[in-house]
Amino acid sequence: MADPIKRLVQCLSRLPSVGEKTATRLAFHLIRGPENHARELAQALLDVVETITLCSQCMNLTQVDPCQRCADARRDESVVCVVATPSDLVAVDRAGEFRGHYHVLHGLLSPLEGIGPSDLHIAELVRRLAPTDDSESTIREVIVATSASVEGEATAIYLARVINPLGVKVTRIASGIPVGGELEYADRATIARAMAGRAPI
Repeated sequence: MADPIKRLVQCLSRLPSVGEKTATRLAFHLIRGPENHARELAQALLDVVETITLCSQCMNLTQVDPCQRCADARRDESVVCVVATPSDLVAVDRAGEFRGHYHVLHGLLSPLEGIGPSDLHIAELVRRLAPTDDSESTIREVIVATSASVEGEATAIYLARVINPLGVKVTRIASGIPVGGELEYADRATIARAMAGRAPI
């Protein structure tokens, strides 16, 4: 059987931004700490894997479907903010400037990494925007809130090209977010300014 410490280090080193040294430090911290801390962490990981799913409307991670934000009748149904990741959604929502609905792509277009439109939740977004036989879509504006990186810009341009023919207004958050910066790390005021200063694509 493989050395359990080595296995733990290998598992931890698969996490983003965690190298072998950090993984080793975390592993020994867990080993030296109280046993119940390690058990709580293990149970929390199992609970996430077993109970978290994607919201059928916005594609955000959730325990109930639809998620709490999609089910909130106080939110503006006519505006959808498109973000790359669930952590970006949390960052935008925390700023308190936006009270509409969301759509999570779970990534950005990146041809160099082999990530194309079919690898993201773009088709689900288009379905939300397209009118059905029974009724017309209530969504009037899509705000593209992707980071100001090459991939973020490429994704925004692609979304505008796909959505504009549907007769839905497409806007892009203003450059309050620094070029190359990530929404997840932006402060509240920066996100609020970016939202307020959005412009048509």
